[in-house]
Amino acid sequence: MIMNQPSIDHLREKLDSRYRLVVAAAKRARQILEGGPRLVDVPSDKPVTIALWELGEDKLEVEQTKTGIK
Repeated sequence: MIMNQPSIDHLREKLDSRYRLVVAAAKRARQILEGGPRLVDVPSDKPVTIALWELGEDKLEVEQTKTGIK
């Protein structure tokens, strides 16, 4: 059985809050929609799913700034 997304527990180990996880995934999904390259090979064309896999596999670096997530 192939999972569609990495588990939330696995993703929470990568980022310290759900809010930061959601914002980072949304920003990356938008980049993918605008033509950004995929960093992982997953059996899905959904940008949010791809972004979550990229976060789960440490392909993205999430930078915290005073004004938000970069």
